Order: sequence, then structure tokens, then C-alpha cells
Amino acid sequence: MGLRDEIKQNKPFSGIEEEALLNIQRTSAHIVHYLQQRLKKHGLTESQYNVLRILRGAGPDGLRCTEIGERMISRDPDITRLLERLQRLRFIERRRDAKDRRVIYTRISGEGLEVLKELDPIVAEDAKSMLRHMNPEKLRVLIGLLEGVRRGLAA
Repeated sequence: MGLRDEIKQNKPFSGIEEEALLNIQRTSAHIVHYLQQRLKKHGLTESQYNVLRILRGAGPDGLRCTEIGERMISRDPDITRLLERLQRLRFIERRRDAKDRRVIYTRISGEGLEVLKELDPIVAEDAKSMLRHMNPEKLRVLIGLLEGVRRGLAA
């Protein structure tokens, strides 16, 4: 079943480029929805989960708010509010820079590390399950194609 059938579109797409982009969007929406449902059970949104993974990778020094925003998979326009929610959940800790009080560093807390420890195998298994029908060669081609799309957008 192709995209036209899925979305019950009667007329052809305006071009192959439109069909390709809509396929990317539709696939992304399915993946995001599935992940949101899995994370909801743990009281997290996709963006919150992404921030926790970023902060785990950043190490004990943490990152500034802008650095977190730059590393996110999906941009969040209100990163400050997102961090406040994670702090209320005790998944992150924030501290002001001693030299420049305007700068706030955020790092993952022990509780944040624990929730990721619980979620890591679930998310890894979900990724394998979603893509199990594709062999590694096809996955490498897919990755290359998607990276090419992003490079083209950045140019």
C-alpha cells in the first residue's frame, strides 16, 4: 500500500519530490507517535527524553540551554520551560556559572540517569522492532539518503 492509498488521495502528487517529502513526513509522524506512547508510560515527552539523553552524553559539567537546543533532534521553541519541568521531576540539576551569573549549566541527575537506564533497552528494542524488515545494507542506504536530504536543506 502506497502513501496515496494510506491517506486516501485520489489525484496524483504534483511530483516525485512532493511524494518523497510526504512519505518522510508520514513515516516520521508514525515513529514519533509510537515513541510518544512508549514514553508517556514513564511520564516523559519525546523532547524531555531527548534532553535527558543529550545531558547524559554531555557528562558531569552539563551544558548551557542554547547548547542543549542545538543538539535536539526536534527543535523545541521553549527549551527553558522544558528544562523547568525536568527539574521539577528531579531528572536534571541546574547551576549558575561562578564567573558569569547569567549562564546556567544543566546536567542530568541520578534520577534522570535511572529513568534512562530503564528506558534504554525499551527504546533500543523498539528501534530494532520497527526496522527488523530491513537488512543493514538497506538501513545504511536509508541513513545516507536522509542525511543527503538534510545536507541539501542546509546548503
